[in-house]
Amino acid sequence: MYKPTLDYAQQLDKEDNLAHLRAQFHIPKDAEGNDWLYFTGNSLGLQPKQTQEYIQQELDDWAKYGVEGHFEARNPWMPYHEFLTNSMAKIVGAKPLEVVVMNTLTTNLHLLMVSFYQPTKTKYKIVIESDAFPSDRYAVQSQLKFHGFDIDEGLIEWKPREGEELLRIEDLEKIVDEQGDEIALLLIGGVNYYTGQYLGIKRIAEIGHAKNCMVGIDLAHGAGNISPELHNSGVDFAAWCTYKYLNSGPGSLGGLFVHEKHAHNKDLPRFAGWWNHNKETRFNMRQPFDVMAGGEGWQLSNPPILSMAAIRASLDMFEEVGMEALRAKSEKLTGYFEYLINQIDTASIKIITPSNPKERGCQLSIQVKDADKSLHKKLTENNIITDWREPDVIRCAPVPMYNSFEDVFRMVETLKTLL
Repeated sequence: MYKPTLDYAQQLDKEDNLAHLRAQFHIPKDAEGNDWLYFTGNSLGLQPKQTQEYIQQELDDWAKYGVEGHFEARNPWMPYHEFLTNSMAKIVGAKPLEVVVMNTLTTNLHLLMVSFYQPTKTKYKIVIESDAFPSDRYAVQSQLKFHGFDIDEGLIEWKPREGEELLRIEDLEKIVDEQGDEIALLLIGGVNYYTGQYLGIKRIAEIGHAKNCMVGIDLAHGAGNISPELHNSGVDFAAWCTYKYLNSGPGSLGGLFVHEKHAHNKDLPRFAGWWNHNKETRFNMRQPFDVMAGGEGWQLSNPPILSMAAIRASLDMFEEVGMEALRAKSEKLTGYFEYLINQIDTASIKIITPSNPKERGCQLSIQVKDADKSLHKKLTENNIITDWREPDVIRCAPVPMYNSFEDVFRMVETLKTLL
């Protein structure tokens, strides 16, 4: 059983096999040189100290070799994206064939919908969560409009029940059972950005496929946070960013997954560029287009090496630690965090994230009664970095890579004082 004391939190840190990882990150500091309490890895992960070395290596090779760095660099640039594939595949539970690092999240979703959203006059609707991240909503609305459909008729929202914040899988089952003959695509966030709810990806795939709907997953808040087991889930495709839990830097590249069952289907409609052309004949410029198999078949352009170097710096850490160990610490961190929040004697806040650790990532969303942004502002003034989401939620993510149990304890002690 947890205890609400600093000594207990420090003892948990002493027993933590991953505690050494914190020293491998740059922790922002206040004017006196004290570490901030940083709980926004769900928006931007902290910088691994080795990132600078990884990027510097490519800068040095660019200076040394110029264009020949594509072949002569220590890490040759021509196949550089391939250096990321195996590690990324492990993180999302995929086969290397199914994964590629490229572009950014919404760009990848659009490229995937070119292939997997193929509406007809009668089967054209798209299902999303009612509180999906805005970029997902904008993306599917624009796809509907592009194909000539009315947005209000074509977009179906999977909503929480009256008076509830969390989604129920049986409500999605009902939607698809009743309207599945008109639904072409389910595009669902694997972890909801607002509540932190981790949705049952495999069950979502089963529900969609039972009515011959394509199923895609947005893992923006899932990759590096939960273990989605994409291959075994059977979803058709997924996309994610890398700058949150994967610590690759602001605006860095994303990744995508296309299930092996689609890997060799060259007839799938898609946009083309020279980087999804067969790499064996890519530089014979006058060959007809010959699409590559697997996730690489959705690439368009050659990879941006400096961004990929930052991703590689972080992925090498994930490779060393493994998602199983990170998830175990994550569940313990959020469990302790939840326990401490529930010890606060006030009716003004409550946690809306699922209490079951298996149904959440490392995020806890704290709902503030009669909220304005003042409590979040006071936390910031006390060097506690969380984020605010309208209308009334403070999101906090104790990230197992670099947050400690003492971080969690000190955050809640400050929160109690402010309340």
